[in-house]
Amino acid sequence: MDQVDALPGLARLNNLVRSVRTPEFAGVTFHEVLAKSALNKVPGPERFGFGWTINPYRGCSHACTYCFARPTHEYLELNAGEDFDRQIIVKINVAEVLRKELASPRWARKPVALGTNTDPYQRAEGRYRLMPEILTALADSGTPISILTKGTLLRRDLDLLADLSQRVPVDLAMSIAVYDDELQQSVEPGTPTTAARLATVAAARERGLPCSVFVMPVLPYLTDTTSHLDRAFSQIAEADATSVLHTALYLKPGTKEWFLAWLDRERPDLSPRYRRLYAKGAYAPAEYRTWLAQRITPLLRKHGLRTGRTDPATGAVLSSAAAAQSAPSPVPTLF
Repeated sequence: MDQVDALPGLARLNNLVRSVRTPEFAGVTFHEVLAKSALNKVPGPERFGFGWTINPYRGCSHACTYCFARPTHEYLELNAGEDFDRQIIVKINVAEVLRKELASPRWARKPVALGTNTDPYQRAEGRYRLMPEILTALADSGTPISILTKGTLLRRDLDLLADLSQRVPVDLAMSIAVYDDELQQSVEPGTPTTAARLATVAAARERGLPCSVFVMPVLPYLTDTTSHLDRAFSQIAEADATSVLHTALYLKPGTKEWFLAWLDRERPDLSPRYRRLYAKGAYAPAEYRTWLAQRITPLLRKHGLRTGRTDPATGAVLSSAAAAQSAPSPVPTLF
């Protein structure tokens, strides 16, 4: 049914079409808007220039307590907590706008990443089906595609992606941070199970598509034990993932308060340790990150896994097109 009582921040938008609730998405409101642009220019380190992203949705029903994108909801007077999980903004015309932008003679066909802010394969995608048209538009223009998701709905589009990969580079990555079922359902309650995501990785690889796994974030004192990481990398290797990328939990303002509230409820014994660890900023201290890398490196070697590369601008898995451009030139052979 349509909701006429749009939230105050959304009511000021001149591109809001309607707000909708449906029985199959209990507690979730979809705010359908007309996008003015589709491609986002993201600055990176100077020598890498800019990256490009598309975000067909804002907010995410995956409800990950640690999601770094939570504060982006505040620009519409929506909070970074429950509103981020339940008030989903849908750019219903994003594919149409994208085609116009891609047709510009100024478009240089740089790799475009999806899933760097909120998940393009969250449950809303099952209702709105925005991704097939977005992906086809990118491929039709000769633009390389990169996707990062936690959504097993990606499997719906694997055949399409396999077909598009014959025309443009396609790089996939599945985010799977937690390999304990009880903890996973507590800390990211709206996501598919770890097993379902690993099966999606395997399905992508069976179609010849590269698919990396983001073990991100590693949660200090929760998922950084040798046993947990060993179990994670064993299952990732079994799924035939192309590579593994990992990093420790990042807690920026807005996300930090929401995650610590979860911790106070579910693991109050760890609250003091977390507050000490993140007392000086959003990043885990350098000493912890060094320790974590030293723990992970031999486990990756044990399971025959290689470390992947992220795009320095978008944070997505590095497009194979960009990787080829950044590779050192071969040394010429002299005869």
